[in-house]
Amino acid sequence: MNPVLPLLQFSDATFPVGTFSFSNGLETASYEGLVHDAATLEQYTRSAALQAAYSDGVAALVAYRAALAGDYSTILEADSALLRFKMNDEARLMLCRMGKKLAELGVHLWGDDTLMGRWLADIKTYATPGCYPVAQGIAFAAAGIGERELYASHQYGVANMVVSAALRCVRVSHYDTQRILYNLARDTDAHYERARTMTLDSMHAFVPEMDILASLHEKGKMRMFMN
Repeated sequence: MNPVLPLLQFSDATFPVGTFSFSNGLETASYEGLVHDAATLEQYTRSAALQAAYSDGVAALVAYRAALAGDYSTILEADSALLRFKMNDEARLMLCRMGKKLAELGVHLWGDDTLMGRWLADIKTYATPGCYPVAQGIAFAAAGIGERELYASHQYGVANMVVSAALRCVRVSHYDTQRILYNLARDTDAHYERARTMTLDSMHAFVPEMDILASLHEKGKMRMFMN
């Protein structure tokens, strides 16, 4: 199979892992007036992608390489490390819910007697949290897709989640959101070149405003997206 085809499938906005249910804090940012047009949306989306570039992206790469090597213990290590890295409940819920859904889809694609099947079984018994970037690493390895493409898909997914949510709560058009995705794509290779040499211990992200917005969303009254 041409690996471009599963890459397109796994990166599609309609891929059924529940990305439409989360706004990555954008709903609160919009409600508070921090994001109100295309320019502020691009700034917010860039921050979200940067926050994930050296945390979620690193965990995805570590899990991908471990899956190729059959190193299951490192997959579990990456899963636990990433969950501990998240400061707010909403981020943890988002990663685990989407990760489990991708694991379930992976089992339908490749079967129970696979690495993904083993990982899903551990998720169901709460032996591992089941973070989405780790699921991406396992899935992309199983599909024979390269790690650079995995990283690009991961970054695209983060940005697309934000701009898709924006169409429901910010005064922007599809033209605006597509331009933002195109602009952010220019940064992906540079992020990858740095992230590919990082370890789980060197993961980092510092965008405290987004964690504050997520905490406000947990207790807020506006409810277009899950908390």
